[in-house]
Amino acid sequence: MRVRTVYSGVSAGTELTAYRGTNPYLDRRWDGERRLFTEGRTHSYPLSGWGYQEVGEVVEAAPDVAGPPIGSLVWGAWGHRAEAVLPAERLAGHVLPPGVHPLTGVFARVGAIALNAVHAADVHLGDQVAVFGQGVIGLLATRLAVLSGARVVAADAIQARLRLARRFGAAEAFDVLSGSCAEFLRERVEGADTAIELSGSRQALREAIRSVRRGGRVVAAGFYEGEGAGPLLGEEFHHSQVQIVSSQIGGTASWLSHRWDVERLQRTFMELALAGQIDTSLLVSHVMSVENAAEAFELLDRHPADVLQLVFEFTEGERR
Repeated sequence: MRVRTVYSGVSAGTELTAYRGTNPYLDRRWDGERRLFTEGRTHSYPLSGWGYQEVGEVVEAAPDVAGPPIGSLVWGAWGHRAEAVLPAERLAGHVLPPGVHPLTGVFARVGAIALNAVHAADVHLGDQVAVFGQGVIGLLATRLAVLSGARVVAADAIQARLRLARRFGAAEAFDVLSGSCAEFLRERVEGADTAIELSGSRQALREAIRSVRRGGRVVAAGFYEGEGAGPLLGEEFHHSQVQIVSSQIGGTASWLSHRWDVERLQRTFMELALAGQIDTSLLVSHVMSVENAAEAFELLDRHPADVLQLVFEFTEGERR
């Protein structure tokens, strides 16, 4: 099926690491079979296929393809490009219902990333959960943890994002510039049962480790760029027997992989969004023509606090 792109969301995390030259794929080769980074490069300039938050219109189909129908709006991942030819099975179950704003579909993949992190946190009804970083994925993780029955403390340095976290159901919002979130949590709830770190800051990861109770779990789901001082493993990590679990959209939590995959994560998130349980419209801060991509990445790089979800728009002329 040929799909003409309408919107394509920009990842303020992963894509900026490529823009800044800090992504490990730019100077290391990922060996998927051995699951090791080795000498070499996975990607080189110019990058192709970058982008994974697309919505488009089905404009053409092979004669033997039954659906989705021509004219359908579909969501998926095919990169920042004007159009793509995709296997029909990749679009099965990805049709946006009539009347739904197309921008909703931009969040399927990032919603799956957030849900994957919440699953990795193994949230239970009544758990105290701290979510560090209230960017797009952090806000979605906050909402999904609330829907899972958790009491969430949202942590960030940007007041506008903390206000949004409240709207997404956070019981409390903590400004990390005001002091220690770990000490705040110890005073309020005797520590978190689980912390989800989504800012990509090593300082936040350290604070997340400090924040959880004995035997608590920290989900490291942010993208950590380059080298940096790691957590002090002889302190809270050692004394509180903290678990640290990595969450990355390349796979689901190992103990759930026999039941969950990325496709199910995406569809589950979209069902929640389409049912009105997650208001993704609150997350879109900028819609810019794809012709202004250079300015868009400069904005993300230099003024990250001013941008939440930036989306490229492909006009009718650009799509042709």
